[in-house]
Amino acid sequence: MPSETKPANPFRVLVRDLPASRRIAVTPAFVAEAVKGLPLRDALGGDDGEAATLEDGGTAELELYGDGENVHASGRVTGKVTVACSRCVGPVALELDEPLHVTFLPAHAMPSELDEDSAGEGVELAENDLDVYPYDGETVDLEPLIREQYVLAVPFAPLCREDCLGLCPQCGADKNHAPCACEKPVDPRFAALEGLKLPS
Repeated sequence: MPSETKPANPFRVLVRDLPASRRIAVTPAFVAEAVKGLPLRDALGGDDGEAATLEDGGTAELELYGDGENVHASGRVTGKVTVACSRCVGPVALELDEPLHVTFLPAHAMPSELDEDSAGEGVELAENDLDVYPYDGETVDLEPLIREQYVLAVPFAPLCREDCLGLCPQCGADKNHAPCACEKPVDPRFAALEGLKLPS
């Protein structure tokens, strides 16, 4: 029986094969792993928030070419990632459509500010350094780059709609669907005045 050949990793590009084009299908499982641990992803519930994200995923289309030791990649990442609304915790489908222009440098040529030893020291990075990624000299791994695009697509406080009314802080009802009967809580600063009777 012939041995099965392992499928090539679509995220990895050999430098000796440059110039090269890559069209990578980004699966829902890849997106789920990329954004796992983000609070507004985990708030979706289910198994790592995957229950509500069956349509997550997308496509990365990149052109790569070498320039000495440097490898340049340009193209676009499109797709979708689902997170929870920051007010009502309902699902929000975020569309991703980002152009990419990045440079991969051999690890030894990376700017010193980007090495791991200085990562926790609050070093300021130049704007150009943000589009620089390391590679091992023989193989360019596109996976960290594409994963980062899905993480960056999630805003700090995503909304299902601009006028989302959110959840009632007392009973937890979604006020977008129906008003609840909860009374507005009394400001504790005025609670002592509730039983006060004024002379007539």
